[in-house]
Amino acid sequence: MNPVMLPTQPDQFPELAASFALQGPAGKLEAISDVAVPEEARRGTAVICHPHPLQGGTMHNKVVTMVERSLRESGLDTVRFNFRGTGDSEGVYDHGNGEGDDLAAVVAWVRRVRPRDAVWLAGFSFGSYVSIRNAVRLHADALISIAPPAGRWPFEGFELPTCPWLVVQGEEDEVVDPQAVFDWIDGMARKPELVRMPETSHFFHRRLMDLRGAIKHEVQPWLPPLRQD
Repeated sequence: MNPVMLPTQPDQFPELAASFALQGPAGKLEAISDVAVPEEARRGTAVICHPHPLQGGTMHNKVVTMVERSLRESGLDTVRFNFRGTGDSEGVYDHGNGEGDDLAAVVAWVRRVRPRDAVWLAGFSFGSYVSIRNAVRLHADALISIAPPAGRWPFEGFELPTCPWLVVQGEEDEVVDPQAVFDWIDGMARKPELVRMPETSHFFHRRLMDLRGAIKHEVQPWLPPLRQD
C-alpha cells in the first residue's frame, strides 16, 4: 500500500503508512512512517537511517526497507527519512555531521508525538555510522547496526552506546571489511550482539529474508510492552 501524503510536521503519529516532511536543521526532511499491526503493536518507535547519499543511498534502499519491515513485524512503529540533500530533503551532504543533526530532528519529532514510546535507532552502512555516533546523545533505547563501516569512517572520539545493540555483518561484504568490523567489536569493553552472516555481500543479495529473520530473532528480548491505547 502506498503511503498517504500528509502536511509538513504532523502533530500526531500517522495511524496508517504516511509520507510527510519534517523540519530539519537544514530545511525540510522527507520522511515515511508506518505502523505495526494493532494487536501486536509495542510501545516503541524505530527511526531508520539510510546508506551513503553520494553513493545512491536513500530511505528506499532495499536493506533499509527490510530493516523497517523486520522491526514493524516485531511490533514497532517506524520512521524512515532522507538525509539532507537526498531525495526531496533540503540541504547538502555534510560528511556525517549535519546528518546526525537530521537524525536528532526526527527523533525529537517522534518524542514529541509519542512521548511514552521507547525510541530505537537503526541504520545500514553510512546510516549505521550516523546512528551509532549519535545513540548516546539521543538516549536510544536500542540500536540496530547493519554493516557498520568500521575502517572507512572514524568510530573513535564519541561514546559508544550501552543500550541493547545488535550488529549484523556479512562475511563477504565487498564494501565494508568484515574483519575490520569484527576487530572493532573485539576491542570494546561492552560488546554488542553480533550476527555474522556467511556468504553474504554488503547489500545482502539473496539474503534479505535471512536478515529479516536475524533481526526479528535477536531483538525479541528487548521489545517494549504492548501498546494498549
